[in-house]
Amino acid sequence: MAAASRGLVSRLRHLLSADPALRSLSFAQLRSFTAEPEFETTSRIINPKSGVMTPDSKRTGAIAVKCGMTALWDKWGARVPITILWMDDNIVSQVKLPETEGICALQIGCGQKKEKHLRKPEVGHFRAQVVPMKRKLREFSVSEDALLPVGTTLDVRHFVPGQYVDVTGITKGKGFQGGMKRWGFKGMPASHGASLSHRSIGSTGQRDAPGKVFKGKKMPGHMGVEQRTVKNVWIYKIDPTRNLLWVRGQVPGTTGNFVFVKDAVYKKPDVALLPFPTYFAPEDEDQSQLEPIVADYGDIDPFMAAD
Repeated sequence: MAAASRGLVSRLRHLLSADPALRSLSFAQLRSFTAEPEFETTSRIINPKSGVMTPDSKRTGAIAVKCGMTALWDKWGARVPITILWMDDNIVSQVKLPETEGICALQIGCGQKKEKHLRKPEVGHFRAQVVPMKRKLREFSVSEDALLPVGTTLDVRHFVPGQYVDVTGITKGKGFQGGMKRWGFKGMPASHGASLSHRSIGSTGQRDAPGKVFKGKKMPGHMGVEQRTVKNVWIYKIDPTRNLLWVRGQVPGTTGNFVFVKDAVYKKPDVALLPFPTYFAPEDEDQSQLEPIVADYGDIDPFMAAD
């Protein structure tokens, strides 16, 4: 309730106590004078079961830890640069519904953290949701048919080898850098006509008019530590036993940083191949006996096709 509304109710209560003719008014009638809307809160029961994904459905993403880069060779002998991501104990820590929060989203928690290393509001949040303490939280918007109950576990089988994903992370910090490294400027002449200004950015403005440097001019400054998204990253392999995800190419961030993985926006995966809303493992499954799943490269040799 707003401060003005609370003050109005308190003044009306004072009038009720002073004037006997107004004592017949109930508090519900007084609430009609306030600007606070009244909502009927209803609890929705979300069942963890598989469904049918439609082209308009939007699944949740996941949080992973960047473990580093390596290289593998596919069955044709081509070298594939690989980034390894570790989905460390992803779990649904909160569900946001349109009738309560006004949006349809899932909050995902990753990793583990001791209670003494968390702030009290964070500890209260995890206790209210009855979930373990998590190191990293991230909210993903989903469609209503992709909602999952609190406590649902997400593993690497949420994604399918061969699909494309978008990976978001914080880039490496480079410190204060010049215009050539930061923006890719050409620089000044390397020999004649430049004295001690070979890597200078050159002119930054005009003459007396406008007599200033425009805002947003590309100049030397701090580089890195910015959120960036690499789109259309191809999943090469998944390892359900260790919860590892092999993706082709580079992703933002340094080793040990958190990255956020979700289905690609542009190169959309085949809805018939994706588990929806996520993969539900059988109760009697022995995860230690699972084998890694590698994407299919097809039956055409790329080296022979190039000839």
